[in-house]
Amino acid sequence: MKVKQVDQGARTITIVGGVSALALCGDSMLYVVLPIYWKEAGLDSLWQVGILLAANRFIRLPLNPLIGWLYRHMSLRTGLLAAVILGAATTIGYGLWKGFAAWLALRAVWGIAWSLMRMGGYLTVIECAGDAKRGRYMGRYNGVWRLGSLVGVLLGGMLVPIYGLAPVSILFGLLALAGIPLVLVAVKAVKTAESLQSGRPGAPGGSIWTIAVKKIVISGLVISMLHAIFSATLTYVIDFHYADINLIFGLVASSTALGGLLSALRCAWEPFLAGRFGRITDGAQGRLPLFFLSLSGAAAGFAIIPWKLPIVAWIAVVILVMMTSTALGTIMDTMAADAAKSTSVVAVMTAYSVSTDLGAALGPALIYSVIDAEYGLLATYLICSVLFVLTGAWYIREFRQRRRGSGVTLLH
Repeated sequence: MKVKQVDQGARTITIVGGVSALALCGDSMLYVVLPIYWKEAGLDSLWQVGILLAANRFIRLPLNPLIGWLYRHMSLRTGLLAAVILGAATTIGYGLWKGFAAWLALRAVWGIAWSLMRMGGYLTVIECAGDAKRGRYMGRYNGVWRLGSLVGVLLGGMLVPIYGLAPVSILFGLLALAGIPLVLVAVKAVKTAESLQSGRPGAPGGSIWTIAVKKIVISGLVISMLHAIFSATLTYVIDFHYADINLIFGLVASSTALGGLLSALRCAWEPFLAGRFGRITDGAQGRLPLFFLSLSGAAAGFAIIPWKLPIVAWIAVVILVMMTSTALGTIMDTMAADAAKSTSVVAVMTAYSVSTDLGAALGPALIYSVIDAEYGLLATYLICSVLFVLTGAWYIREFRQRRRGSGVTLLH
């Protein structure tokens, strides 16, 4: 009976991840094509691209607490269905309306949809996974929903130059509607997030703000901001240094096609590597060793990316950074779930969602405000590299205490 429950939990997580993937296709496409095809969206300037790529995150900042409150009073099924419908409508809207004002409204609605979807995914993992498999199941969920990014960046990068932004957006919006029957079949209507509350306050007076929670919230903000900068500028850097470059065997790729292929490569390995990384952190060594290794690789990669290298060497560095991003995404989400289980699940995951959304919103807005300045791109990437190093340094004390067996409560 126990094995059957574990299998059912894995099946539910996989389906919810698949629904998230379907909804995400249109959003992921924009990061590849909008920096190049912004005129097709009716935009007037490149700075509007940065605002639009960040708007969905900014709208989630004040709304995430409301989303958390809603999940205390409604079923996961209701929240996920609302997310699917809103996500599909906004993606179709990209193909129907033009202009900065219209797109700003659409990006705001998409922010609401993804808040509902992401919080529903977190709560599904926490509900279905015990302490011994939380990393593995979080990796499974992250890996599956990343398949939506795979479809979005790969097909978007290839199809938009051929057919245009509007038809591809409508196609992705219709594809997202397939998530409705999946939610109805896999997610129980009677299961609410309120049942996940542990009722175990982690600090005197019942506060959720333990040291572990504070650190994961701040770290989540910083790392999500750095990842957003990378995602928002990948095709820009390619277009700046390697536009229509001859790759290998005489192949020539546009910046959007190459950017889409590189981003799609990460999404393709996510279902395999994310789960593997999560399984490693479930082991006796805990989460921090792989956390440090990933931060080190990301710091080195960010210091190299803005320089023009031989194209094969540059692509290898980008792949390294994307692998560290896969690892860090799974580790951070799992450490947040670890901290949440010791206090209040919905409250902590809401705070973590707010922090990561803030970081993801700041990333594109900051980079596109300085990208046209002399050495703006280079300076930003070097600062990002330093921030990765400082984030790792913040956890060294906990790691040493764990190694000494001091008995101090740590992040797993």
